[in-house]
Amino acid sequence: MKISIKNKLGQWKKTLKEMGKIDRKALKNGSFSMLYTVILVAVIVVINLIVGEIPEKYTQIDVSSQKLYTISDETVKFLKELQQDVTIYHIVQNGNEDEILEKMLTRYEETSDHITVEKKDPVLYPNFISQYTQEQVSDNSLVVVNGEKSKVISYNTLYETNYDYYTGSSSTTGFDGEGQIDSAISYVTSEDIPVVYTLQGHGELEINSSLTESLERANYQVENLNLLTEENVPENTGCFIISSPQTDISEEEAEKIISYLEKGGKAMIFTDYTNVEMPNLKKVLENYGITIKDGVVLEEDTKHYIMQVPYYLVPDIESTELTEELVSDNRYILMPISQGLQMLDSYRDTLTIEPILTTSEDAYIKTDVGNMNTFQKEDGDESGEFYLGVAVRERVDEENETQLVCYGSSSLLDETTNQQVSGGNTELVLDTLGWMCENETPVIQVASKNLSVSSLTIPEYDAGYWAAITCGIIPAAFLLAGTVIWFRRRKQ
Repeated sequence: MKISIKNKLGQWKKTLKEMGKIDRKALKNGSFSMLYTVILVAVIVVINLIVGEIPEKYTQIDVSSQKLYTISDETVKFLKELQQDVTIYHIVQNGNEDEILEKMLTRYEETSDHITVEKKDPVLYPNFISQYTQEQVSDNSLVVVNGEKSKVISYNTLYETNYDYYTGSSSTTGFDGEGQIDSAISYVTSEDIPVVYTLQGHGELEINSSLTESLERANYQVENLNLLTEENVPENTGCFIISSPQTDISEEEAEKIISYLEKGGKAMIFTDYTNVEMPNLKKVLENYGITIKDGVVLEEDTKHYIMQVPYYLVPDIESTELTEELVSDNRYILMPISQGLQMLDSYRDTLTIEPILTTSEDAYIKTDVGNMNTFQKEDGDESGEFYLGVAVRERVDEENETQLVCYGSSSLLDETTNQQVSGGNTELVLDTLGWMCENETPVIQVASKNLSVSSLTIPEYDAGYWAAITCGIIPAAFLLAGTVIWFRRRKQ
């Protein structure tokens, strides 16, 4: 019995001694595994730090069909050529950021070293916006600043909406952030902004808000001018607009306008048919070799009018320096109820007169519009090709040139008419201003992003196929790989 107990004690001691031994092979393998793990974690951390410093445009792919988070090549070129420092203040409370706008601002900052974007929380900085405007601005509005010049972009104007008059509901159709930011940067970095004066005091047609916005976006400053109270047309006038006066201007006003033009001024005149005689306005035009024909122009050629209404004219656009882009883009112009324009038989040889818009040879003029009983051509109606838009130039000296453009209908300024030709009328007006005004401000034409909702339809077969891969095959592959590795380690 004593020997048995002694043997048992000896076995226990041996077992305890063996248990205290360190498995050197296991320790070595465990140390290497831990080292590899530490190295892997360190590599992943370093890679994350490096990737975090890479601009988002290289690390995030814009897969949206509208390219909402990507700026255009035109904007990239514009920003690369930027030489002045510009700060864009993003006025927004923390947590209320617009995702599309925020990512777009990031692209601007990444593209140019001269662009800095700063967030300003109106709660933390309640008086900040008052430095630039006295109006209330909503979250996600922007203030673009360069030195003492600034421009506020209201968030409400960044998104385009479409109102349905039948249902009384509205929907968001586009995002115009890029175009407005480009315009604001161009504005604050430009020294001279052309001023466009519009004549007032004779029942003139008011320029619609859409065209006014287009002018301001193209960095023109629009102001009203009453020549009855002003001594002359201001010297800083980039272009002087007369938009369809309902009563004639005075002789004194006509002389002021002619005096302005003779010094190298620029003017754009829109006329409309009225029963009122306007000898003084005609005097201004005739001084530059053109006159207005009485009556309204109609067309027999069906290719030159729409809606089965022969006075809803679609004129030919003549190829000139002014209309180069319109012609190359195959744009259309719509001019309802237009008067015809005509060159005088005799005018001074220093004038260069070019037609801009013309009718077909089958056009004709109805003079007694108030008592017109038919749209059909009748005996006595003057027929032939007529001008609906004319450009006149006259060299004053080596530095100055007079430029005058006359259009026979103010419908070019009408928003509804403009929509019928997809903005062609507004483009013509802007191109006319661009031809006349020495606007050195770079204007970047960027189309708004279309936000029309589109759905992704996946057939049932494809849905099942990808579900099997993501929910079955891939997890099973990882499970099998893990099992194989576990068995191999068990054998070691």
